[in-house]
Amino acid sequence: MTGPHLAFLGLGSMGSGMALRLLDSGFPVTVHNRTADRARPVAAAGAALAASAAEAADAADVLVLSLADDKAVDEVLFGQVTLRPGMLVINTSTVSPGYARGAAAKASAAGARWVDACVVGNPAQAREGTMRVLASGAPEDVEAAGPVLRALGGTVLPLGPVGRAPAMKLAFNLLLGAQVASLADAVRYGEHAGLDRDLLLAAIGGSGFSSKVMSFRAEVMRSGAYEPAAFRAALMHKDLRLVVEDARELGLDLAVTDCAAAYFGQAIAEGNGDADAAVVGAAKE
Repeated sequence: MTGPHLAFLGLGSMGSGMALRLLDSGFPVTVHNRTADRARPVAAAGAALAASAAEAADAADVLVLSLADDKAVDEVLFGQVTLRPGMLVINTSTVSPGYARGAAAKASAAGARWVDACVVGNPAQAREGTMRVLASGAPEDVEAAGPVLRALGGTVLPLGPVGRAPAMKLAFNLLLGAQVASLADAVRYGEHAGLDRDLLLAAIGGSGFSSKVMSFRAEVMRSGAYEPAAFRAALMHKDLRLVVEDARELGLDLAVTDCAAAYFGQAIAEGNGDADAAVVGAAKE
């Protein structure tokens, strides 16, 4: 294997795919996941398995994070790992722009470098390396991260200073959440108006009003196959709340986004947080 030694922390559906892709691309990779069972398939593919995040990071030149939220990144990066001068942190986790800027400053104080690498795609694309990667950070740091970013994505889009990539990713997820919530409303209305649910979903998915995202979620709603999730309802809710909170700090009121977030909050309250975001359009008994 060639290239810098990577520590990959966080092996959910996206993280596992990315770690496997990096192995396929020739990088030596050490992995750690809080739930050890999720790390074993990646270890079986050739990754070294670390007993802790600290152990993984100690063996690596580059630290790649794929964690759930700001809190998880903070706990791992500043509570479990010892950052070293020159270490490159590539954060693929979706966090708030403000958190990214603060974390980058804390990493810099320890002599480490930070690059936002927000990924747009699904678990299959993560495994194939065909995602779109949104990158932000100091130009020299983004350049240093380039081999890893290009292994992960068919397109790498540099966006400027730290925080810009998370803002772009949240703008994308705002559109995703609003579309899925609107699709759920359209189906609910159509059913109550006497339309056949399957026929309506098929018609929407194949219409000029659709998109790749909407046709995919329409099929998930039609089939009722909400697990395994391509994008969990709980993560969708988290991202929409990050948008709303950041918008408030910017003096904006995003009423549509706020309303869409409530749909996914209700899904969590109903015990469906781990199901695909399309669960907000599930047929009611």
